[in-house]
Amino acid sequence: MKSLRFVIILNTLFLSANLCAQDWNFIKEKNGIRIYTRTPEHSAFKSFKGETVYHSTMARLSQYIGNVKNFNWWDKNIRELKMLECEPGKHVKYYFVYKVPWPFNDRDLCVEVFINYDSLKGEKTVSAKPLTGVVPERKGIVRIKNYWQRWTLQTINENTVHAVLEGSVDPGGNVPAWLYNMVITETPLNVMGTIKSKVEKPDTP
Repeated sequence: MKSLRFVIILNTLFLSANLCAQDWNFIKEKNGIRIYTRTPEHSAFKSFKGETVYHSTMARLSQYIGNVKNFNWWDKNIRELKMLECEPGKHVKYYFVYKVPWPFNDRDLCVEVFINYDSLKGEKTVSAKPLTGVVPERKGIVRIKNYWQRWTLQTINENTVHAVLEGSVDPGGNVPAWLYNMVITETPLNVMGTIKSKVEKPDTP
């Protein structure tokens, strides 16, 4: 009886974990990019997920995703960007300052990025998290402290890659959650759409 009870408890925990992992809510689809959001347990700020298929190669996508030397396609609202440390193809540390519309203060973020590629699985991940104690906070700029983002790229065939971009940001300061949640879906749409326009256009002779 005790063994049966233990198995039931394990199954219940497993089911609960799966339910928690499947709580993304589909919001919309645009230009082949499917957008989802969910509200984390301990935050009013929604997380986002974008999912799409790139008709391109992993090598070409890697010119943009995880390439520490290519900043041209990044968010136009970044007013400052500094690379603090770099191990190409593996690890990089950045410092950003984001331009934010009035009446809110600009935001900055110190971030650590880890890049992994499994050639056997044809899978690449680029994961980012906040980096603390490196760059002092600046007057008039709100430091983003709660943040994560992850790219997962999976090769389907030679010219097709499935991509997922997930993330969450607590902007801090006086930004109301309802306002942030109204615009958060634009993040994966803009980022994934910009890359799609670059990697899927025909090569020029």
